[in-house]
Amino acid sequence: MDDLSDKGFPISRTYLEMWARLRDEQFLTLNRPEEMAFHAGFEGQRALRTWKDRVQRLANLGFIALVPGPLGDLSYAVFYNPYHIIKRAYLAGKVQERKWQSLVVRANEVSAFDLDDLDDKGNLIPDEDDEDETEKPKPKPKSKPKPNG
Repeated sequence: MDDLSDKGFPISRTYLEMWARLRDEQFLTLNRPEEMAFHAGFEGQRALRTWKDRVQRLANLGFIALVPGPLGDLSYAVFYNPYHIIKRAYLAGKVQERKWQSLVVRANEVSAFDLDDLDDKGNLIPDEDDEDETEKPKPKPKSKPKPNG
């Protein structure tokens, strides 16, 4: 993740701090930015500005989407699957081979099979259940034979 950001602008601590606040919905209200900045490791006069910069970088790289609201442009964040973002970056040649292999091994160790959700072009592979429902025609009810008379 940090390798995808410009050198000297690590984003992983900011991501981890926000990710730790998520629940099941993958949607986060950014209503405590000073606190989030502190917990991401930023202190001093530029803490909030640095945090906002890292959040914007996460959005630019596709890890999150920012949604404007009552707190301005950084009111809400929608989180995307980081495995998918990193696999697409790898397929685009933006991730070192050794780091990619390390991620694949670690994902298998923790039984995270999200990398298998994308094909070799970075497209989402539909679940078999979804495929079954959309591709198989529904059986037509058999009609009763009409009497001949």
